Amino acid sequence: MHDAFRSCLFLLALAAGEASATTRSLGISSPLNGGSLANDMNASGQVAAMIEDNKGVWHAAYFEKGQLTRLEMLGETESEAKRINDKGELIGSSNKKDGTWTAFVYSRANGMQELGTLGGPSSHGAAINNAGAAVGFADTADGEWHAFLYQPGEAMKDLGTFGGKVSYASGINNAGQVVGTATTPNGSRHAFLYDAASGMRDLGTLGGRYSSATAINDKGMVVGTSEMKDRSWHAFVHDGTTMKDLGALIGPGDSFASAINNAGHVVGSVDRGDKRISFVWRDNKMLLHPAGKGLYLTNAINNQEQVIGATYDRGLNAATMQSNAAPFVDLGGTKILGFNIVMLLLASIVVIYRKRFRGLLFRPNNFYG
Repeated sequence: MHDAFRSCLFLLALAAGEASATTRSLGISSPLNGGSLANDMNASGQVAAMIEDNKGVWHAAYFEKGQLTRLEMLGETESEAKRINDKGELIGSSNKKDGTWTAFVYSRANGMQELGTLGGPSSHGAAINNAGAAVGFADTADGEWHAFLYQPGEAMKDLGTFGGKVSYASGINNAGQVVGTATTPNGSRHAFLYDAASGMRDLGTLGGRYSSATAINDKGMVVGTSEMKDRSWHAFVHDGTTMKDLGALIGPGDSFASAINNAGHVVGSVDRGDKRISFVWRDNKMLLHPAGKGLYLTNAINNQEQVIGATYDRGLNAATMQSNAAPFVDLGGTKILGFNIVMLLLASIVVIYRKRFRGLLFRPNNFYG
C-alpha cells in the first residue's frame, strides 16, 4: 500500500508538472530600472527588444549574446523595436521631442537608417523581411496615414486603402506579400493582403464590421483578428481562400492572433475579463496558457518553434516559451482528464488509508510543501 501511495503521489506530481508551461527568461535586464519585453527573435538568437525606464517609458533595444544595445536617435523621447530578420536587421520607430515619429532600420553593420514618410511628418516601422523590404504606416501630405512598402534604395511606396482614409501594414513575408488593415468608404476597417501583381485584396471578416491582419508566413497564410456578429473579437488564420475562426476553438473571451511561423503555428492572446491567456494553435490543436503559467505577452513565433514575448510578475520580463509546451488548459481534454484520473486515484487511496489507519491524521497539504 505504501508503494501504491507513493506511486500515486508521483503521478500527481507528474501531472502537475505537465500542467505548467515552461518559460525561459532571455536575461534582458533594463539598466534604466524598468521592465523588458521581446517583440521578435531570429534563429541566431538576436532579439528586437524593448526596455522600460524608471518613468514607465519604453525604448527600443537590440539584444545579442547577452549584450544589450539601446537604439536611440538624437532628440528621442521614446521608441519601439518591432521585428528582426534573419540577417539581424531590426525595424522600429523613434518618437522625437516635437512629437513626430520616424520609422528606422537598424543593423550592426549600418547603424540606424531613417525610412522617411509619405509626405507628412511621421512614420512607423512594423515589419521587415530577409531582403530588407520594410512595411509600416506613414503620414501623407493631406494629413491621413497610409500603409507603406519600403524597398532598399527606393522611395517609400503608398499602398493605398479600400476607398477610406486610413491604412496600415503590419507584416511582410520573404515573397514580398504584405498584410495589414485598410478602411472602406463607410469607415469599416478590413484585413488586407497586398502583392505587386494584384494590389490590395480585402480578406473580409468573420461576420462583423471590422478585421485586422497582423502577420503572414512564407506560404501566404495570414493571421489577425475579426469582429463577430455579436461584437466580440476572434483570432483568425486565412489560408488564401478561407478565414478560419480560431476564437471558436478557444472559447469565451476576445482573442487576437499576433504571429504565425512557416509551419502554420499561430500565437496570440485571449482576454477574459481581467484574465489574460496566451494561446498556441499548432497541428490543429489549441493550447492555452493562463498568465503565470506561460507568457503574458505572445508577440512572435519563429521557425525554431520559440514563442517570443514576456512574462509578468510585478513587471514585464522578456522571455520565450517552446510552442509545444504542455498547456495548463488543453481543449482536447487529455491533460485535464489525466489530472482528474490521478486525483480520483489519490482520493481512493486516502479513503483506504483512513479506514486502515484511523488514528493517523492525514494532511494533504503536507505533500505539497
